[in-house]
Amino acid sequence: MNERAWYVVQTYSGCENAAKKNIERRIESMDMGNLVFRVLVPEEKVVEKKKNGELHEVIVKPYPGYVFIDMVVTDESWFMVRNTPMVTGFLGSSGGGAKPVPLTEEEMAPLLKMCGLATEKAFEGKIGDKVIITAGTFAQQEGIIDAIDNQKGIVKVLIYAFGRATPAELSFNEVKIL
Repeated sequence: MNERAWYVVQTYSGCENAAKKNIERRIESMDMGNLVFRVLVPEEKVVEKKKNGELHEVIVKPYPGYVFIDMVVTDESWFMVRNTPMVTGFLGSSGGGAKPVPLTEEEMAPLLKMCGLATEKAFEGKIGDKVIITAGTFAQQEGIIDAIDNQKGIVKVLIYAFGRATPAELSFNEVKIL
């Protein structure tokens, strides 16, 4: 069976929200809730300056003409999305019935973060594990995990230098478990 993943769907420019609503209606009417899980139109607030110098906040779509869908691609779900009004096709599908290429987690992470939907992974190490620091002032040095804060995304590492332990707070992506 196919895996659940994020896919990019092309829409008519300016019709992203209409395409999203149409897809959501079809999910409900065709009972596809077990295959299509989430439809996302990313938006962000931007402060713009008017001609008179006043600042005002506007909502812009950083990816005009695209909708992101969390789904399992089967013949039925692919056909349902592809034939929805306002949808022109899947990005990464070469045509001729070819299935689309899903986005990777790395490609999707900043987009989910922008939309406030990011789910941070818990750190896989535990207190007492040996790590190597991959970035920053202490790069390439080894240390031992002293504390882990999953909410802040930091790990406290004890680095032994000159015969004594020096604590360093690092983000999860700055250390690698040995």
